[in-house]
Amino acid sequence: MSDATRSARSSNDRAQLDAMRARAWGHIIFNGALALLFAFMFLRAGELPSSMWEPMGAGTFPRLVLALLVIFNFMIIVKELPHLKRTSALASGAVRNWLRQHRLAFGVLLLFGLLTAAVPVVGFRWASFPFLVACQYLLGARSGKALLIAALIALVMSFGLDILFRHVLTISLPRGLWG
Repeated sequence: MSDATRSARSSNDRAQLDAMRARAWGHIIFNGALALLFAFMFLRAGELPSSMWEPMGAGTFPRLVLALLVIFNFMIIVKELPHLKRTSALASGAVRNWLRQHRLAFGVLLLFGLLTAAVPVVGFRWASFPFLVACQYLLGARSGKALLIAALIALVMSFGLDILFRHVLTISLPRGLWG
């Protein structure tokens, strides 16, 4: 084996170690931010109005889901910590590459933030419909037929879930200023 082959192999190993460390840091930061966001939303979900006919209250189901998401985020962080001990400092540009690779996740997170801000104003139905259409567009529904299917799915998941929660589960989702 020549010296050039050895150095190529070692630079390839170095690149893999850099990628592992960048991925570990990315997962830790991203899941830490998500855990904070979900914890904030968990607290806000407790403020959802409930009536005396709802045994569990409107905030119970969202709080259960958000608590599970926070636990899931912490499990990912704990899983990634050993990768940091096994690798050295990051090379320049590693963070930028990681951000570029995960731009879809950041796009969905941005849309989720907009959904969270819109629900108290316009209600669950009207906030979740554009959120679901935009998410499906972001995930690849770009043709006319795919967008029509995305709109139908969003219609069922926004207005259908509202009807299901209101009439079957007797849980009122936020209706916003438009009632």
